[in-house]
Amino acid sequence: MAIIKDLGELYLAQNYKRFPVAFVRGKGSRLWDEEGREYLDFCAGIAVCTLGHAPEPVVSAIKEQAEKLLHVSNLYWTEPQARLAEILVENSFGERVFFCNSGAEAVEAALKLARRWSYLNHGPGKTQMVALENSFHGRTYGALSATGQPVYWEGFEPLVPDFVHVPPNDREALREAVNESTCAVILEPVLGEGGVIPLSREFLLEARSLCDRYQALLIFDEIQTGIGRTGHLFAYEHYGIVPDIMCLAKGLAGGLPLGAILAKEKVMSALTPGSHASTFGGNPVACAAAVAVMKIVLSEGFLEEVRLKGQALRKRLSALAEEFPDKVSGVRGLGLLLGLEVRIPAGDVVQALFERRVLATAPKTEVIRFSPPLTVAYREIDAVYEILREILKS
Repeated sequence: MAIIKDLGELYLAQNYKRFPVAFVRGKGSRLWDEEGREYLDFCAGIAVCTLGHAPEPVVSAIKEQAEKLLHVSNLYWTEPQARLAEILVENSFGERVFFCNSGAEAVEAALKLARRWSYLNHGPGKTQMVALENSFHGRTYGALSATGQPVYWEGFEPLVPDFVHVPPNDREALREAVNESTCAVILEPVLGEGGVIPLSREFLLEARSLCDRYQALLIFDEIQTGIGRTGHLFAYEHYGIVPDIMCLAKGLAGGLPLGAILAKEKVMSALTPGSHASTFGGNPVACAAAVAVMKIVLSEGFLEEVRLKGQALRKRLSALAEEFPDKVSGVRGLGLLLGLEVRIPAGDVVQALFERRVLATAPKTEVIRFSPPLTVAYREIDAVYEILREILKS
């Protein structure tokens, strides 16, 4: 670890607060560091490694595609991109797909699409975007402006104008914010970086109703919740509420960088040649990996098993709340995206987990987030529960 860490300290930008470990190999829910020590990964690259580390079907797809074609740009058609678009459309509300490389890029594309659609259909002036306080949509300027956490704005203002933020699940505040000048409302069905906060169905229904009333577009940021993470392919299926645009990334390609937005034909048609683009978006290798991921996630019984594993993890975490009410206040989230609400510093618990070779994250000081691979074993859920219980007892 010393050599890799030393090189990183010497040459990399110091914008990450990294744990003192260098990983060199992974398989399933396990990682191994440079010195051969084994870790249990309940972070999954922040909900990226959908099928765990080095899943054979995905690795094989990557190898096969890499030997045939790495890149040709979007001036031409490629089979992996077309096949992946077909799978996404046939299994969602969407009718068209735009590919990019990351979640932030997907959000940027969605915001641009919303404003251009509004301009083409309603003329100039209808530009306001409504987002949520405590939300997170990415680090680029449009995505950062949508992000409702001022801590991320410091030193980067002025941001993109015409963004308004309202508290999550506050229907009255949403009604006051959305008006004739609104072109889009952007929401995460579960606020991931905001502390694993699920939005209520009533709030999402209100958002849908307001967008319909004022001819605005409803954007769901499913970057963290999509591709089976919540127990359904997409989180909007939990609520029975369909957005106009959906952003995807993270788990889509199982570990390779790939983002996408899905929309109905009448909305996506606003992206005409020259209006938006991405050189690497829909790269053949990343799309081949994503096709392999999607085939497994959509296979018979897979999502049902994710829901069962989510219930098992929730049950274990809820048991901790019952046993340690002075330290744990509850559990929230959907599927295998769960947050343990704690009355003690979450960072201390995450550090204690790390020292016991378990990886988790603390998006907020009072929340520990668990987002293991969707292929996590029940015995691994039990193991993390026992380690957490030992930490809380101490």
